[in-house]
Amino acid sequence: MCGEGAGSDFACPACRGAAVRNPEARIRYRRHRPPLWAQPIYPHAGYGTPIAMSEYSILIGGKAGEGINTAGLSIAGLFSRLGYYTYMYFDYPSLIRGGHNFAIIRASEKTVRAHRTPVDILLAFDQKSIDNHRERVHDGTTIIYDASGAVKADGYGLPLDRIIKEEKAPPITKNSAMLGALARVAGIEPAVYEDVLRATVPAKHLEANLRVARRGYDAAGDVFTVEPLEHPALPVLTGNEATGLGLVYGGLEAYVAYPMTPASNLLHFLARRAEDLAIKVVHPENEISVILMALGLAYAGEKAAVGTSGGGFCLMTEGLSLAGMSEIPVTIVMGQRPGPSTGVPTYTAQSDLHFVLNAGQGEFPRLVVAPGDLEEAYSWSAAALMLSWKYQVPSIILTDKTLAEGAFSFDAGAVTAPPDREPVLWDGSGEYRRYARNGSGVSPLAFPGREGAVVKASSYAHDETGFTTETAEGVRGLQEKMLAKGESLRRELMTYPAVKTYGPHDAGTTIICWGSQKGACIEAAERFEAQVVQPLVLAPFPVRAWKEAMIGAGRVVCVENNATGELARLLRQQNFDPGRPVLKYDGRPFAVDELEARLGEVIA
Repeated sequence: MCGEGAGSDFACPACRGAAVRNPEARIRYRRHRPPLWAQPIYPHAGYGTPIAMSEYSILIGGKAGEGINTAGLSIAGLFSRLGYYTYMYFDYPSLIRGGHNFAIIRASEKTVRAHRTPVDILLAFDQKSIDNHRERVHDGTTIIYDASGAVKADGYGLPLDRIIKEEKAPPITKNSAMLGALARVAGIEPAVYEDVLRATVPAKHLEANLRVARRGYDAAGDVFTVEPLEHPALPVLTGNEATGLGLVYGGLEAYVAYPMTPASNLLHFLARRAEDLAIKVVHPENEISVILMALGLAYAGEKAAVGTSGGGFCLMTEGLSLAGMSEIPVTIVMGQRPGPSTGVPTYTAQSDLHFVLNAGQGEFPRLVVAPGDLEEAYSWSAAALMLSWKYQVPSIILTDKTLAEGAFSFDAGAVTAPPDREPVLWDGSGEYRRYARNGSGVSPLAFPGREGAVVKASSYAHDETGFTTETAEGVRGLQEKMLAKGESLRRELMTYPAVKTYGPHDAGTTIICWGSQKGACIEAAERFEAQVVQPLVLAPFPVRAWKEAMIGAGRVVCVENNATGELARLLRQQNFDPGRPVLKYDGRPFAVDELEARLGEVIA
């Protein structure tokens, strides 16, 4: 490695050219650019002086097609620039137009990863945004609404139709008027929201948005003041974006996907940034093509990942088995949503755990990880891809709609970058045997075009060279090779933080959770002075780490976003007691106050 370009986005031309020409050089080549989380998507700056703990919740609602998600991200950016940690939950039906979309943005002096039910400000584009959220409104709630229509509310009415007509601005700029009015109500200077708009609005539309935002600011009034903090403003990313950046950090060279909520935005994000990230992004015609194309790329020496949800993963399972038998590495990002079948496609669930653990015919090792926040999504996506290649097994990153499409402040300082892990490559000596057997179960890799190597890939039971076999000895030896590989992976994972704990270890009460429910559980546990235990690796299950984490657990509660307690079932299979279940299965994640109430019912 030449070492040139260590502080830039790309490798030196010589190294990059060599990597493009030679698959094995790509495998050996490690990124010159710094970790991608060090290159924030949004500009940031710190403001102001420290104050006592402050927290704010804002809800913005309207019809599909009115840019509610974009507006919510702008609000998150507004508070981020004032030094607050932010989280945004986005709720929307499976409609292109109409229906009711809303986003809840929570800003706090401390890290937040879940929303609360009450809101301090409600921004309403229509009457549904008032009627559907009456339980969130309290005496201190300020309502800002579109006075152009038939919205009936007490608060600040903005004549949005008149504003955009007079400013000759497109209808979508109504969001900027709401942003300006929010800034006025919260005592935020215009320079801050203008900074947000400059960072997010295309240049050709910027001036119109700035004018409309100022009109919204002037139409509202002062209610309270959001004091700026000295904390540095953090970039606001979605779980999909953090996952994508983590994959690239892990060495991703090609991403293949067919759009399927909630993984669609990962495809869109990587496609927009493919040139900057020096990766290929391909959108084939269906999910079967996706998995087979990824396996073909990996066979040729390119690190590939795919993205899907439950229905797409159903179609990929034969390809998953092919990856297991042929020992071709592939990483699958599996975003969960409610099922069966189409289910509720734009909502959330943690109901595919056992599907992922058992998908595919036959017995073969796989790595399954379930990150619970942006930092874990970044580091474990990188680790999953690298370990998939080191052990030539499929790896699955299990997310859900809450994490994938939720937006969070991303703290680079909280990221523990995974260790670099490279595949074992053939050294060129002797006859090349693609499935050579050894104690680790991992055979050295070579790729088509390598001098002296005939590289076979077989879906059939095969011998060391790749020829099919049906002998008892050959079939037994192949299965034992797979088991040995799985055991090698399990031993290596003992050096990773496969199980995490939060809170006092001697609390006498332990809350178990996994994936996106981590944030709500950690926050709710503070009220009960309880410990939280979270498994990040679900296969191969980290038995020793879990046993150590649960010493002195006391009363145990298992919180999940499904109807049958899927993590609890896995724990029982591993001979652990999952305690009492606290389940939610309506397609929505737990709000912190909702979870606190449910935990109060089971924790005496």
